[in-house]
Amino acid sequence: MLREEVAVSTRTLQWKCVESREDIKRLYYGLFILSLLLKGQADIIGIAMRRALLGEIEGTCIILAKSDKIPHEYSTIVGIEESVHEILMNLKEIVLRSNLYGTRDASICVRGPGYVTAQDIISPPSVEIFDTTQHIASLTEPMDLCIGLQIERNRGYRMKTPNNAQDGSFTIYVVFMPVRNANHSIHSYGNGNEKQEILFLEIWTNGSLTPKEALHEASREFVLEAEELLKLRETLTRVYVQRTGNPLWVVSEFMERDVFMSSTEAQAHGIADLVAVENTGDFT
Repeated sequence: MLREEVAVSTRTLQWKCVESREDIKRLYYGLFILSLLLKGQADIIGIAMRRALLGEIEGTCIILAKSDKIPHEYSTIVGIEESVHEILMNLKEIVLRSNLYGTRDASICVRGPGYVTAQDIISPPSVEIFDTTQHIASLTEPMDLCIGLQIERNRGYRMKTPNNAQDGSFTIYVVFMPVRNANHSIHSYGNGNEKQEILFLEIWTNGSLTPKEALHEASREFVLEAEELLKLRETLTRVYVQRTGNPLWVVSEFMERDVFMSSTEAQAHGIADLVAVENTGDFT
């Protein structure tokens, strides 16, 4: 078990790592806490962090395999134990780490008999293979196997596209997310107005990022999104003051209401249009 602190802001609040371990190969776990939060803050931060962890962090995957000798995805090749579909599924599971921008080419070119593993992938220097023992195929005869690959760094999912049999290219349904799961829970303590909360955040990754690294990236995304919301609030306040003639302190009080303004009010004052114009840089 490791104990360490991960600073994510200049405030007194700090994430603390209370547990870090490798459950199995390619599955890392981390438990972090954030304390001294006011009532209601822990749930807001927990939901936002989970969203950032699962949706905003980029990962690197093999997105395409190409071979002129393969007629279709569900075919078999003499001398190879696995079907083409099984080989594609094995390529999908290869865990990679990179700082790529865009798509890069890679390849596999081996001669059997023997096992083909991730260490046989010839990739650009900017791509690191996390687990070189990951299995790809078993060659049972003295034969050559050459496969062209495409590697990409992205976020979210990439659905398969219709395969072009004439081209010999086979797209792979991939999940770019290096964070496999994230959960949060809240512990409250204190009484009345002094009640405070502790946020517990659990993170599981595939090993291309450690949970600590994933927390850093998600925290950065969280801060960026918060800054955008603050900019929007400032813009909305400024436009509302200008259009309604109300003093700033009155508008600031309005902003604290559950419903700041109705859609009818926004249309009447032309505020929605002005906010959109200002965000394009054309507001004067």
